Amino acid sequence: MSGLSSILKRLFGAKSTPKTDPDMKKFLIVGLGNIGSEYVGTRHNAGFMIADTLVQEDPRGAAFESCRYGEMARLKVKNCELLVLKPSTFMNLSGNAVRYWMNHEKLPLENLLVLVDDIALPFGVIRLRKGGSDAGHNGLKNIAQELGTQAYNRLRFGVGNDFAKGQQIDYVLGTFPPEEKKLLPERLKVAAEAVKAFCLSGIQFAMTNFNNK
Repeated sequence: MSGLSSILKRLFGAKSTPKTDPDMKKFLIVGLGNIGSEYVGTRHNAGFMIADTLVQEDPRGAAFESCRYGEMARLKVKNCELLVLKPSTFMNLSGNAVRYWMNHEKLPLENLLVLVDDIALPFGVIRLRKGGSDAGHNGLKNIAQELGTQAYNRLRFGVGNDFAKGQQIDYVLGTFPPEEKKLLPERLKVAAEAVKAFCLSGIQFAMTNFNNK
């Protein structure tokens, strides 16, 4: 039996254990947003929008599929594999999805990038950063709690702050006005390019070339 087993391993071993590219770097890209049709197109879903744009622009035709804690698309950019995740948890429980997939894929913290809306930035302005406070964003706060650190990378997408005192929730859960909707697709494409730059060349390169652009 041992001789037969040895022969079978020689014949079929390569097929049963697919080879992986040792030079391929893997990243978890997490777009934050709220699930449900009523939230589609809202400012608070900017993270989802960037994730959608990133996948839609993939020349190989990547697509989202249901997965644990949400939807995920896998795409390759040169020597990088991007796991693009849209959590299906509530916004303030996004950390559950992030922690699960970081552990499942055995990824180092520096290979995580979270995409999020930011009222402190003018519409369409991009700012990448390694670490920092959650700035009152419940999604970022929960991710820090679940990971045990705030030192993870994030890409903030400006949605502006043209709202009266006490109207912040209504503002972020509202849609973009017509003049911003016209510019939104192009700004989302720039954000998607920033994600690729982060994966290919690192956070510092992406910050230098895309921050405040």
